[in-house]
Amino acid sequence: MAKRRTAHDLEADAAALAPPRAGDSTALSEPLAMLRRRGLDPRRSKPDLPFPLTLPPERLDAIAARLHHYAFRLFLRGAILERAAFTPAQATRYLPAAGARELAEGCVADGLAERRPGGRYRLLHPARSFGGTLEWWLARELAARLACETAFGVRSGAPGVGGDFDVVAACEGKLIYVEAKSSPPKHVTVEEVAAFLQRIGALRPDVALFVVDSALRLSDRILPLFDEAFARLGAPPPRPRRLFRETWALTPHLYAVNAKEDLVDNVCRAVAEGLRALAPEPPCPT
Repeated sequence: MAKRRTAHDLEADAAALAPPRAGDSTALSEPLAMLRRRGLDPRRSKPDLPFPLTLPPERLDAIAARLHHYAFRLFLRGAILERAAFTPAQATRYLPAAGARELAEGCVADGLAERRPGGRYRLLHPARSFGGTLEWWLARELAARLACETAFGVRSGAPGVGGDFDVVAACEGKLIYVEAKSSPPKHVTVEEVAAFLQRIGALRPDVALFVVDSALRLSDRILPLFDEAFARLGAPPPRPRRLFRETWALTPHLYAVNAKEDLVDNVCRAVAEGLRALAPEPPCPT
């Protein structure tokens, strides 16, 4: 029978160990610091954008302003998917030829594309998808409109939880998480919705938004996917409540938002609803 180790033996073993590695003391922005305080190890992903972030501020302002136009977002999404030189008509099927050509020329003016022979255009900085641009733009707009501190394309560092946090924002001491989908609703899967809910479980944000950059109704496709995803995760289904347009409260702190009329306005109004839901009840009903 092995001799039982004494308290002195255990302390001596512990004292003989090398000191633990120092923790990462890199200064973080407030949104990333909030993730670290929740036990995560956040890291910024390499931006997947059709332009360098080193452009002069006025050029970035011009690109951000153009992204407010839903038709331009559809056009740029199509141009990115073309991978090579494209005609304006190949980038979008939602506009007449003159309108598509005007958007292509806008890309040239903003330094996103160059003209090629045969009436074609080519993006100067190809991206894998439009998703990174949507994340950058939403983070920028939340900072500009609501004075949030934001970060986009953040690797979670959460064990067993895949995917990135598309946009995280710090506002009034609260953590906001935005999942941004650049594909139309028919391409969103129940697995993606379930993964989003799992990331919410790892992050524990105060307000979470599932944002679909589409003018199509969320009630036809996205809301049923949430019912199925909740069931897969063993939770009772949400009871969606329409706030306005196609913006829905699934719970007091979880929202589904689309691009009907104005995507950024819809996002900001959903954030406002989430912050109000966190506040104490007013002394007098309104």
